[in-house]
Amino acid sequence: MTFVKYPAIVRYKKFYGNVLFPTVEDFLLAHKIQEELLKMGKPKTFADLLIASICINNGEELITKDKDFSDIAEVSNLKVKIVEE
Repeated sequence: MTFVKYPAIVRYKKFYGNVLFPTVEDFLLAHKIQEELLKMGKPKTFADLLIASICINNGEELITKDKDFSDIAEVSNLKVKIVEE
């Protein structure tokens, strides 16, 4: 879970996972990924890019309902699982 996507997670008492905060490396990777997406004509929001970068840099798989992450995975090392609503 990232603090960027869901800030209230720090107050959710039943959450037992880790909250990951972005690093400089995450911001730099987000920029690099956006450059590749722009070449394809598929730019993404800053929050999505940062979430993807945090997952990549921490070796985590992203599980989400947001299909925009498929495009991000196409131009990066993002491991993503898109679940149906």
